[in-house]
Amino acid sequence: MSDFSEELIRSKTEDDQEESCVLSGTGMYFPWLQKHIDTVETGGKKEKDFAQTTSACLNRIQEALLKHQWPQAAGYMHSYFQILEDSDSHKRQAAPEIIWKLGSEILFYHPKSNMETFNTFADRMKNMGVMNYLKISLQHALYLLHHGMLEDANRNLSRAETWRYGEKSSSQEVLINLVQAYKGLLQYYTWSKKKMELSNLDEDDYAYNTASQTMLNHSWKTSVNLGALIQTPGVWDPFVKSYVEMLEFYGDQDGAREVLTNYAYDEKFPSNPNAHVYLYNFLKREKAPREKLISVLKILYQIVPSHKLMLEFHRLLRKSEKKDHHKLGLEVLFGVLDFAGCTKNITAWKYLAKYLRQTLMGNHLAWVQEEWNSRKTWWPSFHFSSFWAKSDWKEDKALACEKALVAGILLGKGCRYFRYICKQDHPVLRKKIRRIRKSVKKHSIVNPGL
Repeated sequence: MSDFSEELIRSKTEDDQEESCVLSGTGMYFPWLQKHIDTVETGGKKEKDFAQTTSACLNRIQEALLKHQWPQAAGYMHSYFQILEDSDSHKRQAAPEIIWKLGSEILFYHPKSNMETFNTFADRMKNMGVMNYLKISLQHALYLLHHGMLEDANRNLSRAETWRYGEKSSSQEVLINLVQAYKGLLQYYTWSKKKMELSNLDEDDYAYNTASQTMLNHSWKTSVNLGALIQTPGVWDPFVKSYVEMLEFYGDQDGAREVLTNYAYDEKFPSNPNAHVYLYNFLKREKAPREKLISVLKILYQIVPSHKLMLEFHRLLRKSEKKDHHKLGLEVLFGVLDFAGCTKNITAWKYLAKYLRQTLMGNHLAWVQEEWNSRKTWWPSFHFSSFWAKSDWKEDKALACEKALVAGILLGKGCRYFRYICKQDHPVLRKKIRRIRKSVKKHSIVNPGL
């Protein structure tokens, strides 16, 4: 890292003589370090405080990283290397990983860094403590992938895949599986490219058979590399998606369903909304029964009530013949609009406006009141203030009309939002506003008369 740039290395000038400074063995100038490296008062005497020096240096590196001051951070790293000589064995053992994380971050963004510098640094760090080899190899491969060097990344992963060090290898089984899985992703990438080529070939063409065989070979290698990882508890979204795509391509629907079901429902795996999304989309492609689709989305609703699939969930519930599903359909719409990111979702407001009327016409006033009671203290200011009425009317008149209908039903004719929209004289929307008035007069849960 000492070759980063000339700006990190300079000699002490006459002006520098006036201030206390430290000049490292590499000629690097650190005026700030003198007060830390020089001394600490102990029994009236000054002694070098190694721990204080490295701690101060680490703080400086972190501060430089936060400010994206990559050259300064690189300079401080020179001094931080002394942590490798710390008398504290615990700190000494932890040092290589810290140096790797800091150094790789600096090298990734440093304006004068290059691929050769990063590769050299990574190769040296891999062999600095056996427990770091796999982790650094994996991160090095990701760096190469980021720069489009797929073959180099694959070679890097292949070397890491065969890494063994006595009994140490068993304690890093998950990392080995992860290395193999990333290698599997590279094979999936090749398989996917062949799949695209195959779609453009005639089935009777010799090239079709060759490409098909190549795809089969890659899919077998990929399944071997991905299989072990996705059975290990964790969040493995890209690996699961790739594996399932290949299983589906070769007609193994049962295998794909089993993988996705385990990924979504196995209690050993952490809660993961995407797992339920993948299962739902798969079942939808299979044209599974509505009840099955509802059961999957019901769990997703409990995890992420504002998910974009919730409107689709509402439609499924609305089509169901079960009364409890109809009730849940209303709850889902209110749940979506509880979130700030959904306040401008005109589809959600359209659905709610329509479903409120249907629910009230079906004599289920209690359902509406149950949802509204927990929201009547904060929804008026969150959705239905004068500010939002003016803003919505200016930005999206269709949205404003849908919200005005909902506001009128829930808050009655006295609602500021409803009053403001109904006062607008718009030639195109005049009839629509008139219908909103009539609908509120008929269905408002606050005051049936307007």
